[in-house]
Amino acid sequence: MLTRTYTIPGLTVDEHTVTVPLDHFGDTPGELEVFARVYSLPGSAEKPYLVYLQGGPGFEAQRVTDPSGWVGRALREYNVIMLDQRGTGQSSPVGFVDGHFVGTGDNQTPATVADYLTHFRADAIVEDAEVVRQSLGASTWAVLGQSFGGFTALRYLAEHPESLERVMFTGGLPRVPGADSGEADADPAVAYQDTWAIMAGKSERFFQRYPHAREAYERLFERAADGIELPDGTVATQAHVRGLGQFLGAGGGAERLNYLLALGDSVAGRHDLQDALTFGARNPIYAVLHESCWASGVATRWAAERARPEGQEPFALAGEHVTQDHFETGPLEAWKDVAHVLADHEWPVMWDADKLAQARGKVPAAAAVYFEDAYVPCRHSLATAKLAGVEPWVTNEYEHNGLRASGERVLDRLLAMTRGDV
Repeated sequence: MLTRTYTIPGLTVDEHTVTVPLDHFGDTPGELEVFARVYSLPGSAEKPYLVYLQGGPGFEAQRVTDPSGWVGRALREYNVIMLDQRGTGQSSPVGFVDGHFVGTGDNQTPATVADYLTHFRADAIVEDAEVVRQSLGASTWAVLGQSFGGFTALRYLAEHPESLERVMFTGGLPRVPGADSGEADADPAVAYQDTWAIMAGKSERFFQRYPHAREAYERLFERAADGIELPDGTVATQAHVRGLGQFLGAGGGAERLNYLLALGDSVAGRHDLQDALTFGARNPIYAVLHESCWASGVATRWAAERARPEGQEPFALAGEHVTQDHFETGPLEAWKDVAHVLADHEWPVMWDADKLAQARGKVPAAAAVYFEDAYVPCRHSLATAKLAGVEPWVTNEYEHNGLRASGERVLDRLLAMTRGDV
């Protein structure tokens, strides 16, 4: 349902809200509101749609301020839809405020909140998107998925290929159990073993490039053993400091980490540390459901912890590795018991390998696969691409944030690939 139309410089913005069931696959009662913005150039109302699936999980869609970057490239051919995934932004957002869980219905106990959140994965997001597509009267649309958005787009390809004009992935082809020859194990720890190894290599290169940063990092890590009180009153532990490795998964991140460490345990340093925490309270789904985005027919059981190499130095940098320590103190403490319940939850199959194989060739599909991606390992992405008939563009020009770093070029290449022009 169209709720508002206005303009920003160079663009018309239409806001839409639809009502969707909490549970698309069963009979759990409840409804959610899902919000989307449609951006178009003047006089472009009749163009087809491209829907962007945001990375995460647990982050709202990009807020566009001007027709630049990949959005500008997309707008030459499409009207662009920014979908706030359920539980984020303006789509029945989930959080913890004033001592209470919000966006979880009437549920307040860890078990019932966790049960409610089992309905917030990629499978439900795809069905929400289908409701939005139908409400817009679109028979098909193009899909662009970044990171977790690519995980969601892969589910879309398996379940609703008839709804897709084309599908494009950027750093977002997940490991599908059985896609790797000889690797049918569905345990998410298999993927996390790769991410730990990739992060170790990036860390080594970082400290070789900035040898002074090693001492600064180790001092900060040792200081965190007693807890570092942050400006918001929460306490950062060594787990939070280890997570600064997430900088190394993005272009320019090594430089930003070097500058942050130079501030040490100063007033400015504490503010920057707070802002740099990998997992925070503003978008709790990112932490609470993070490992579940890899789960297809299994429980996660703290997969990143289990996959951590034996004998690894305790201060080794981590990336998108959520651990139990993240919930012991700090901004996510209120979610501790919920996270433990979800870690033991047996998740249904997310990507049916047979359906993906059957979808091969039905929808033009292309993916930017980043050779040194710290979060979505290249080798698993290539196996999934082969299974699903997705044409890969393997490159080491970009890190995981290639779409943000050089969006116009990346999207232009993917569009050309889906047309057979590259």
